[in-house]
Amino acid sequence: MSTPTPPRQLLQAMFHAAIEAAQPAHCVPPHLPAPPRGRLVVIGAGKASAAMARAVEDNWPGPLSGLVVTRYGYKVPCDRITIVEAAHPVPDAAGMDAAQRILALVGGLSADDTVLCLISGGGSALLALPLAGVTLEDKQALNRALLKSGASIGEMNCVRRHLSAIKGGRLAAACHPAKVVTLLISDVPGDRPGDIASGPTVGDASTCDDALAIVRRYGIALPERIRAVLESGRGESVKPGDARLANTETRLIATPQMALEAAAQVARAAGVTPHILGDSIEGEARDVGKVMAGIALQVAQRGQPFAPPCVLLSGGETTVTVRGDGRGGRNVEFLLALGVALDGQAATHALAGDTDGVDGLEEIAGAYLAPDTLQRAWAQGLRPKDSLDNNDGHGFFQALGDSIVTGPTLTNVNDFRAIFIGDPAGGPARA
Repeated sequence: MSTPTPPRQLLQAMFHAAIEAAQPAHCVPPHLPAPPRGRLVVIGAGKASAAMARAVEDNWPGPLSGLVVTRYGYKVPCDRITIVEAAHPVPDAAGMDAAQRILALVGGLSADDTVLCLISGGGSALLALPLAGVTLEDKQALNRALLKSGASIGEMNCVRRHLSAIKGGRLAAACHPAKVVTLLISDVPGDRPGDIASGPTVGDASTCDDALAIVRRYGIALPERIRAVLESGRGESVKPGDARLANTETRLIATPQMALEAAAQVARAAGVTPHILGDSIEGEARDVGKVMAGIALQVAQRGQPFAPPCVLLSGGETTVTVRGDGRGGRNVEFLLALGVALDGQAATHALAGDTDGVDGLEEIAGAYLAPDTLQRAWAQGLRPKDSLDNNDGHGFFQALGDSIVTGPTLTNVNDFRAIFIGDPAGGPARA
């Protein structure tokens, strides 16, 4: 009889499998378009865009050229595609310059040419080009306010699309009459193309009025320049059905669901039954943590709706309304709230992390939770509830040596959450 895999080792193996499933080297080649009669121009933005560009170069049989922009530290060497690095999640001048260069590259193309657009999570901040009348500083301040507000990724991107000269279908319109093929690595709940990097090559049905309503909903103060753009309608995006979008195609090549299924395979191989609860779970991270704790406790104590040993998997993108001044991210906030609610439940372990390797503003992917986490924290003088109130998930788990650090993963299919519930009678390896 084989020895059961220790829970921490199992959870980490599942996390790495989820990341590996979304690696561009695997998922880009099957989706490359047919060679055009004219030129192939490669453009893109996102945390995975440089690795995607490398995969294109390694598998494209003919000539090509282009430029993609990725996050600082995520650069991958390419020979024919220029790789630019810029800031995320708050845009900077390097991202704005890259966006201008991309628009220049696709200007003047013919119907014989093809633009291959490589888009992944993070592209919205990296592809920063404000509309006329809006400054980069305006967008930076608005981005910070949106990130702290608790707005969903869909709401944030609605606002961003209506203040951009390149998002909301504008990039595809600039490529016209060339054919545009967009390869998408999804990091958004529901895999909505318009929300992945704010949809630079996708028609957008939302309006400036929708963006204004979101800003009012979260009480965000707008500079007069931004308010004027939205109220006048000058920020209106390119709508579905626009003739300039007629020769465009989008292909989802990696998604959160695919990553969760890869993780589930690892669990099965270890003799643990996986249950995928959802790939698009949203809401306040701490609230999601409480709900997941309730499900996990029912499994552990009642054997309902699943019998242990099992693992509960979920993905999506939660939000954090920042009220404290700690070092936090949505995954560690979820995990800390989960731990407080589980209150040391025996044989129950969890891991939560961002598949891009960065949770919040920290170069830390996430963290690991064990049945003795709260005890070890109290022994160090840490107060878990106080850390949660201060949005200090990273400070809490780092002090315990339970941070998960992957470095740049070169992909991004959003949050990964796994809760292992062991069989109390299954021996120490499952305790």
